[in-house]
Amino acid sequence: MNSSPEKTFSRPSLSVVIPMFNEAENARHTLTAVAEVLERSGLGDFELVPVNDGSTDGTDAILAEAARADSRVRPAGYPVNVGRGRALKTGFAAARGELVAAIDADLSYSPDHVVRMARALTENPGVDIVLASAYMPGGRVESVPFSRLMISKLGNRLIRATLPGNIRTITCVVRAYRREVLERLDIESDGKEIHLEILAKALSLGYKVMEIPATLTSRKRGTSKSRVFPVVSSHLAFVFAERPFLLFGLMGFFAMLCSLLLGGYLAYLWQTAALNPNRPFMTLLVLLFLGGIQLLSFGLLAILIVSNRRELYRIERQNRELRLLLERRTEPDLPQSEHLP
Repeated sequence: MNSSPEKTFSRPSLSVVIPMFNEAENARHTLTAVAEVLERSGLGDFELVPVNDGSTDGTDAILAEAARADSRVRPAGYPVNVGRGRALKTGFAAARGELVAAIDADLSYSPDHVVRMARALTENPGVDIVLASAYMPGGRVESVPFSRLMISKLGNRLIRATLPGNIRTITCVVRAYRREVLERLDIESDGKEIHLEILAKALSLGYKVMEIPATLTSRKRGTSKSRVFPVVSSHLAFVFAERPFLLFGLMGFFAMLCSLLLGGYLAYLWQTAALNPNRPFMTLLVLLFLGGIQLLSFGLLAILIVSNRRELYRIERQNRELRLLLERRTEPDLPQSEHLP
């Protein structure tokens, strides 16, 4: 009796992760549009990994139908809405490609950006992550509501001050990664702050990030799921976590400046014999001066804490590399390419 040939695993060149939450109006069109662009790109085999983030509008049924019609569509997901971060982590874990890209379900960045990012990685061996950037020279924004655009630009400018490399577009989901980068990052965020976390950890570990000009357009179908207050608050929390001295230092310098100005005013009153010893100015001066010193001290301690956290990132990377190596050694019958992070 002849045994059947052993089934071998062939890793696709590219996986495209598409987080979706209540995107029934976009799901079919998005999958078709991305597949058509990739078929013409000449990049090789690809797969689409749409992730249903607990949709309640029938998105999951549409994705299941698309998977039955095209084996390159490999849906993932879970029943309860958690957030974009969880959707991306789920998609990254399911993706099998040598390169892994992510794109918005509403195609506010057109699918050709995926092709351009993938080519940027293949043509630049030293680059590990490619970002689609509407805010760099050559990038454009079309028909995006003014309020959303201003909040996005201000947020990116503020966060840019906390990260090395002068990256102009930090909060965008449209990116491409080498597979080993995602395997070696311990990603924790479940919300939109995942984009900030990935960049902060990747840059701390020495991965090289490249931006390419991109065109951001307004949503054509469905409604936006983004809410201003949660996004702004998460971004401010990230800035504080990465550069705590910006807060402690500014507050400390301001308190000390106020104490010096108040001291000058008290000296003027003393020289003009108009100083009233019953007024609490001297107590306020001392409190401001000592408070300023304490705040500056907190800022310096926070710098040491951030430095230690970045060292922990490097230790985590080494641990994940060792774990992956041990998994591959202890399971020799499983092709190396099937090991997922």
